Amino acid sequence: MLVNRFTDVEKYEAPNHFDVTGLRLQGFQPGGPENQWVGLSQFLPGGGAGPDSTPFEKVYVVLDGEMTVIIDGEETVLGKYDSCTIAPNEVRKIENRRNDVCVMLVVMPYPPKAT
Repeated sequence: MLVNRFTDVEKYEAPNHFDVTGLRLQGFQPGGPENQWVGLSQFLPGGGAGPDSTPFEKVYVVLDGEMTVIIDGEETVLGKYDSCTIAPNEVRKIENRRNDVCVMLVVMPYPPKAT
């Protein structure tokens, strides 16, 4: 078992994200998960990401606040404990349109050859 304490996890920079602090909770370390990594993203009001896509799927789980997910012009608002799966190569944009922080759990497989 690998335990990572929240007080010890490190920040990471996610490409094409803005007004966000990302913390890697699990992954990219010896003894960690072999198939995916888990991040915690804290989006300030007006923060977000995209539009862009990845060649692999990802899962978003909103832990606090709200996040608007935009795919093909269709907007979906995720609230506390709502989740969604973004398919491989699906272009998405996300926006925190509220005046409070949106805290979101992100689960993604490792990029090719990153394990």
